Amino acid sequence: MNFCPAPKLILASTSPYRRELLARLRLPFDVTPPEVDETPQDQETPAHLASRLAASKADVVADRHPDGVVIGSDQVADLNGESIGKPGNHERAVEQLRRMRGCSVTFHTAVSVVCRRTGYAQTEVAQVRVVFRDLNDDEIERYLRAETPYDCAGSAKSEGLGITLLDAIHSDDPTALIGLPLIRTARMLRAAGVILP
Repeated sequence: MNFCPAPKLILASTSPYRRELLARLRLPFDVTPPEVDETPQDQETPAHLASRLAASKADVVADRHPDGVVIGSDQVADLNGESIGKPGNHERAVEQLRRMRGCSVTFHTAVSVVCRRTGYAQTEVAQVRVVFRDLNDDEIERYLRAETPYDCAGSAKSEGLGITLLDAIHSDDPTALIGLPLIRTARMLRAAGVILP
């Protein structure tokens, strides 16, 4: 009787948030940095940017691990059609939160699953609409000093203290806002041949 081992699952990401989310599925996986240029293209919409980067990350790592099932993901905040990425520092985070206060912002979280061995490749984008409170400057400063979310698109960690900045969250895939839409990810992994509980 021939035994076909389960394919190795690889997360193409350096994000600790995505690592923690994927661990919820209780599957063994490796983490590999994708090393992809994340510069937006001219006239690229936020949703397309997220989708392109997620697919690029998965493709780059799948080329190095053709027998694995690779997950790539990316998130871009969308403020009236403008892409809002990771602030990187305190000053840019203040600027982002000032611009988003009192506004509805859509977070596009893309996930891509690729397996070279079987030819499976799929990318989906989850949209989460977030309504920010009309924050004052003191609230923004206190929040940023407490949580330092400089590696999060839009400068707000909804899984932490950032939830206090919000009036509402609208989504069909609640983990998407944290960085990896697990409902979509699980569906795509099953389609790629990964056995889930």
